[in-house]
Amino acid sequence: MKEFTIGRNDAGQRLDRFVAKVVPGLPASLAQKYIRIKRIKVGGRPVKRDYKLELGDVVSMYVNDGFFDPQDTEALPLIAPKLDIVYQDDNILLINKATGVECQDELTPRIRAYLQSAGTWNPRAENSFAPALCNRIDRNTSGIVIAAKNAEALRIISEKIKLREIDKYYLAVVHGTPSPSTGRLTGFIFKDAKKNQVYVSRTSRPGSKSAVMEYRTIVSNNGPLSLVECNLITGRTHQIRAQMADFGHPLLGDGKYGSERLNKPYGERKQALCSYKLVFAFKTDAGALQYLNKQEFQIKDVAFVKKYFGTVPLM
Repeated sequence: MKEFTIGRNDAGQRLDRFVAKVVPGLPASLAQKYIRIKRIKVGGRPVKRDYKLELGDVVSMYVNDGFFDPQDTEALPLIAPKLDIVYQDDNILLINKATGVECQDELTPRIRAYLQSAGTWNPRAENSFAPALCNRIDRNTSGIVIAAKNAEALRIISEKIKLREIDKYYLAVVHGTPSPSTGRLTGFIFKDAKKNQVYVSRTSRPGSKSAVMEYRTIVSNNGPLSLVECNLITGRTHQIRAQMADFGHPLLGDGKYGSERLNKPYGERKQALCSYKLVFAFKTDAGALQYLNKQEFQIKDVAFVKKYFGTVPLM
């Protein structure tokens, strides 16, 4: 029998979801059965699977040890890995993710190792919570991602992203000169999961989702390349890459939606796309994170901007 005392990072979640995190080897069907037959209790009494855990609750689990897989904290490096930190406080961490870094499998472990080394996260003191990313961007897209240091911050930021109360701006180098120089692109995006590719259509079709983004041209000079700022109104897979290509201005270096003929002279093999600015624009109460409202964070030095356009003031 193992017992777990609920701390602030575990409070508020359903019992069955808590069990799934702390006993990853226990099949969901068996976990439900154990709750039903009272082999998993809270405060010594049986509860339903959707019981919301409260601070200080003691969860008792009469579960075979073989189902438990304790987190191997020894595997985390003792020296903090280097992160390009844009901003951090007690609740969140904003990181400038480099091109070529995968969010879940590469960046997340680095964030956890960094926080453990800094003494701000102790995995041995937690039952189920670990610092996590609130948003992700493609491996070959650079820019700001948000990591939550505690469960409350993770819940709030995830909700604000869902409610579209966090504005994300991207910089992209595109082929050609967009006309008009500013505008809004609308359509529907359908994802082919097997190919990991999306398609843009003017009309809705089964399985498609609306896609809306605004753009403005920052630098063009009627040359072969333009620097464009994109503001996602919706957040769809590969949205900027697909919609700009559909608009007739594919991203430089984009091998999936772009043009090999146009990319070849530049030798770029990764899309020139960076999530460079984040604005917290809360329209509803953000609780413990309300202090972030109206704050703006921006990456000042974007490599591909300097390479192709020199020094450009980014407002």
